[in-house]
Amino acid sequence: MLDTIWVFHGEGGRFSSGVFTSIEKAEIWINRHKLSGVLTAYPIDEGVYDWALFNDFFNVKKQAQMEPNFIQQFTSANQEHYHYDNGTRDN
Repeated sequence: MLDTIWVFHGEGGRFSSGVFTSIEKAEIWINRHKLSGVLTAYPIDEGVYDWALFNDFFNVKKQAQMEPNFIQQFTSANQEHYHYDNGTRDN
Protein backbone atom coordinates (compact mmCIF):
# COMPACT_ATOMS: atom_id res chain seq x y z
CA MET A 1 0.00 0.00 0.00
CA LEU A 2 1.31 3.41 -0.96
CA ASP A 3 1.62 5.68 2.09
CA THR A 4 3.94 8.39 0.71
CA ILE A 5 3.88 10.54 -2.41
CA TRP A 6 6.77 12.64 -3.76
CA VAL A 7 6.00 16.25 -4.68
CA PHE A 8 8.37 18.46 -6.69
CA HIS A 9 8.26 22.21 -6.15
CA GLY A 10 10.34 24.06 -8.71
CA GLU A 11 12.55 26.97 -7.75
CA GLY A 12 10.52 30.18 -7.86
CA GLY A 13 7.26 28.32 -8.49
CA ARG A 14 4.11 29.13 -6.61
CA PHE A 15 2.64 25.64 -7.02
CA SER A 16 4.08 22.15 -7.27
CA SER A 17 4.92 20.98 -10.79
CA GLY A 18 5.02 17.21 -10.36
CA VAL A 19 3.72 14.42 -8.14
CA PHE A 20 5.25 10.94 -8.19
CA THR A 21 4.75 7.53 -6.62
CA SER A 22 8.50 6.97 -6.19
CA ILE A 23 11.66 8.99 -5.81
CA GLU A 24 13.14 7.10 -8.76
CA LYS A 25 10.39 8.25 -11.13
CA ALA A 26 10.66 11.80 -9.82
CA GLU A 27 14.42 11.93 -10.31
CA ILE A 28 14.17 10.65 -13.89
CA TRP A 29 11.80 13.53 -14.69
CA ILE A 30 13.85 16.12 -12.77
CA ASN A 31 17.07 15.05 -14.50
CA ARG A 32 15.51 14.84 -17.98
CA HIS A 33 14.34 18.46 -17.77
CA LYS A 34 17.37 19.73 -15.77
CA LEU A 35 15.10 21.15 -13.06
CA SER A 36 15.99 23.05 -9.88
CA GLY A 37 13.87 22.86 -6.75
CA VAL A 38 12.88 20.58 -3.88
CA LEU A 39 11.44 17.06 -3.93
CA THR A 40 9.55 16.28 -0.72
CA ALA A 41 7.84 13.17 0.66
CA TYR A 42 4.24 13.75 1.79
CA PRO A 43 2.00 11.37 3.70
CA ILE A 44 -1.08 10.26 1.74
CA ASP A 45 -4.55 10.95 3.17
CA GLU A 46 -3.11 12.99 6.02
CA GLY A 47 -2.09 16.61 6.42
CA VAL A 48 1.55 17.33 7.31
CA TYR A 49 0.45 19.18 10.45
CA ASP A 50 -1.42 16.12 11.78
CA TRP A 51 1.40 13.79 10.66
CA ALA A 52 3.98 15.87 12.52
CA LEU A 53 1.85 15.97 15.68
CA PHE A 54 1.22 12.22 15.58
CA ASN A 55 4.92 11.43 15.11
CA ASP A 56 6.05 13.93 17.80
CA PHE A 57 7.92 16.06 15.26
CA PHE A 58 5.95 19.11 16.37
CA ASN A 59 4.34 20.20 19.62
CA VAL A 60 1.85 23.05 19.87
CA LYS A 61 3.26 25.78 22.09
CA LYS A 62 0.73 28.57 21.55
CA GLN A 63 -2.87 29.04 20.48
CA ALA A 64 -1.90 30.55 17.12
CA GLN A 65 -0.32 27.21 16.15
CA MET A 66 -3.77 25.62 16.17
CA GLU A 67 -5.31 28.22 13.87
CA PRO A 68 -6.17 27.59 10.18
CA ASN A 69 -3.62 30.11 8.85
CA PHE A 70 -0.78 28.30 10.64
CA ILE A 71 -1.96 24.78 9.72
CA GLN A 72 -2.49 25.59 6.02
CA GLN A 73 1.11 26.82 5.70
CA PHE A 74 2.71 24.16 7.87
CA THR A 75 5.61 22.04 6.64
CA SER A 76 8.09 19.97 8.59
CA ALA A 77 11.84 19.64 8.23
CA ASN A 78 11.26 16.03 9.27
CA GLN A 79 9.70 15.28 5.89
CA GLU A 80 12.24 13.50 3.73
CA HIS A 81 13.33 16.00 1.08
CA TYR A 82 16.07 16.62 -1.47
CA HIS A 83 17.30 19.73 -3.26
CA TYR A 84 18.13 19.76 -6.99
CA ASP A 85 20.11 22.14 -9.15
CA ASN A 86 19.86 21.77 -12.93
CA GLY A 87 18.61 18.19 -12.53
CA THR A 88 21.30 17.04 -10.08
CA ARG A 89 20.62 16.22 -6.43
CA ASP A 90 22.63 18.34 -4.00
CA ASN A 91 24.64 16.41 -1.44
